[in-house]
Amino acid sequence: MSITLRQLEIFIAVAETAQVTKASKKLFVTQSAVSMALAELENQLGGSLFDRHGRSLLLNARGRYLLPLAKEISGQISNIEVIMSEKNDTLEGHIEVVASTTLGNYILPYLIGAFKRVHPKVQVNMLVYNTRQAKELVRAGKMDVGYVEGPVQATEDLHVRPWFEDELVVLCGPNDPLANNTAFDVDTDLAGAKWIVREPGSGTAAYFEKKMGKHFENVSVVMELGHPEAIKRAVESGVGISCLSALCICREKENGWLKSLKIEGVDMKRQLRVVQRKDVVMTDALAEFISFCDVMSSCSESRICLSSPWKLQSLLAKHSSQKGK
Repeated sequence: MSITLRQLEIFIAVAETAQVTKASKKLFVTQSAVSMALAELENQLGGSLFDRHGRSLLLNARGRYLLPLAKEISGQISNIEVIMSEKNDTLEGHIEVVASTTLGNYILPYLIGAFKRVHPKVQVNMLVYNTRQAKELVRAGKMDVGYVEGPVQATEDLHVRPWFEDELVVLCGPNDPLANNTAFDVDTDLAGAKWIVREPGSGTAAYFEKKMGKHFENVSVVMELGHPEAIKRAVESGVGISCLSALCICREKENGWLKSLKIEGVDMKRQLRVVQRKDVVMTDALAEFISFCDVMSSCSESRICLSSPWKLQSLLAKHSSQKGK
């Protein structure tokens, strides 16, 4: 299924005008184009979105559910277009960023690259550590801002706020018996499984242990590794299974190298966070970078980009090329 932004724009217009004719005039397209786009969208979503009453189209329950989501997606794309089209060569400065492993390897590089295209005179340096080390670097004043996936508590000298949500999934090799399952059942699949886990101090490791609760004592750990890439290669080779962020296995899933399974009956969503010292000097460059990352990451809440960094990369490239025309 591949829903386009144009389909969502047409859906919104029809929902607001209640007529294909009025929607076509509002969007400056033909009535047939509106009807075709709407039919394709309904086909992709597996059902109608409107009840037909003569010439009027009134939202049904499915349409009413989709409308706020479609408006949110459209609004976030507008925000991205504004950011990516307003090139500012005058902003200068240095920003020191630290990110925990998943964010530092799979999300922040894309955001920093996009930010640099808009503000080429700002120097952005990034270090990658686990959550515990990242927090301490910010606390020590060596880093301006930290982006972490592990639990971090606000203190007298540290300000911690939510960024966006991530989800941990079980991953196994394509030839593993679990690859035939649609989900990971803790009660039936945990026994006998060999686990490859992140090192102590990792936010992913801490969250996995916390969420597994009493079941964690039955987790048989055969290997600890310090990087998601090493874990993925070990899982591919058949050493065992693991639990990692859905953000870091997009390429492997798309190519069939790994299978990901949601854990049945356990909410594995986690809150990613931004960490700063309370007394940090908020330069114009730093304020702009933090705001930029906030706007871009909000796409994940609209289920557009950060659920797949490759989609994010494609979107950023698209708007960067449009900006250069």
